[in-house]
Amino acid sequence: MNETIYEEKKPERAVLVGLSCRAFGPEEDADEETLAELAALLETAGGETVAVTLQNRPAPDAKTFIGEGKVEEIRQLAEANEADLIIFDNELSPSQMRTLEEMTGRTILDRSGLILDIFAQRARTGEGKLQVELAQYQYILPRLAGLGHAMSRLGGGIGTRGPGESKLESDRRHIRRRIDKLREDLEQVRQVRAVQRRQRKKTELPLVAIVGYTNAGKSTLLNQLTGAGIEANDRLFDTLDPTTRKKRISDTQEILLSDTVGFIRKLPHHLVSAFKATLEELAYADLLLHVVDVSDPRWPVQAETVEKVIAQLGAQDIPRVMVYNKADKCDELPAARDGVLFSAKTGEGTDELLHAIETALGRGKHELRLCIPYSDGSVLDALHRQAQVVSVDYAAEGTLVTAVVDDKLCGQLQKYKVEEA
Repeated sequence: MNETIYEEKKPERAVLVGLSCRAFGPEEDADEETLAELAALLETAGGETVAVTLQNRPAPDAKTFIGEGKVEEIRQLAEANEADLIIFDNELSPSQMRTLEEMTGRTILDRSGLILDIFAQRARTGEGKLQVELAQYQYILPRLAGLGHAMSRLGGGIGTRGPGESKLESDRRHIRRRIDKLREDLEQVRQVRAVQRRQRKKTELPLVAIVGYTNAGKSTLLNQLTGAGIEANDRLFDTLDPTTRKKRISDTQEILLSDTVGFIRKLPHHLVSAFKATLEELAYADLLLHVVDVSDPRWPVQAETVEKVIAQLGAQDIPRVMVYNKADKCDELPAARDGVLFSAKTGEGTDELLHAIETALGRGKHELRLCIPYSDGSVLDALHRQAQVVSVDYAAEGTLVTAVVDDKLCGQLQKYKVEEA
């Protein structure tokens, strides 16, 4: 009997390189922390870190980025460790990638390319695949001349998972046509989401969006609160496609709770642009839950990164509740005066979190009992459009309505007020 022997595919081995430079801002600079995060990204992509090196220069070299002497050192390091890849924590220009590839004889990848590779693996829904494909083409287009021999191995390994084609066309016109088509398809997705938002407004259920750094525990939190049962693993960018579930947080309040893609330092702008159809939901949320992994000593920097992306998406003025997650893994916890200590794994702090959500949503809201004469039907129509109608009854003198209204409506409706509900 013949037996087929399957050889287990070995993970691709990579040397990680970072450049620390006084000329860089915090979003461009590399340090030990960002290199550690790069190693975690590589592991998520299915690769293995075999060596790490950090170069310090007053300014990047225009041709090689890190200087020819350092390039030779990295070439020897890759050869000694049998590395397939050399991955830079900084973003490289197309010409720098081509030069580095020629000088080292290895495939060169930067942080943006690695993140795009992970997204290509994670996309499950049609919308997610469209968004990743668009981001990949936008990344590849200016680099066509600089990808060198890596172009021939698209679909093979890390950084070469093509946007759904067995072989990527090198014709720029073809790629530009594909980009235009993807943008049209995603615009249709945005229109569908706009319809869904209008329908949601009719149900009068407030939307609470969960945001946070990648692997902060957003999906686990959604599972803990709603029993959504979505996959939640301890790895970066485990969730790309948003999930929304209903949740009753009190006797009188029900909400829609929505998970979102995680953020990360140096998030490629191609991704932010491509995922706009998904991420713009944040700008329409009634409340943001900013989930922070307090077991990570870098959480303040991560929280700042998330706040910057929120501002970039135009959602900086939306009220938010800080959720200090993974409290069960911490010996020293931050003072939670501006948020809630929580454990998505154990559920500890759930009551406090639900109370904080209800309080935040209720700020500036008033629950009124109104009697609206039948002759003032337009007032009832306005209530259904602009307020949360809890109940409607009919009496001889008019329509009896219990509604949750904002400060402005509360003032306008005083003459119809029967009693405080």
